[in-house]
Amino acid sequence: MSKNSIGAGIGIGNIIAIVISWSVNHSVLWALIHGVLGWLYIVYYVLLVR
Repeated sequence: MSKNSIGAGIGIGNIIAIVISWSVNHSVLWALIHGVLGWLYIVYYVLLVR
């Protein structure tokens, strides 16, 4: 796996986390926080919230 593909995966995880956070909370602050957490927030949302 190259560094570019790893960086792209992290970026996609952040974008998905921001979109999910915005659709649930409608808050820019929470979207930014969840964007930083990225994949951790996605896993949390899929396993516990949904």
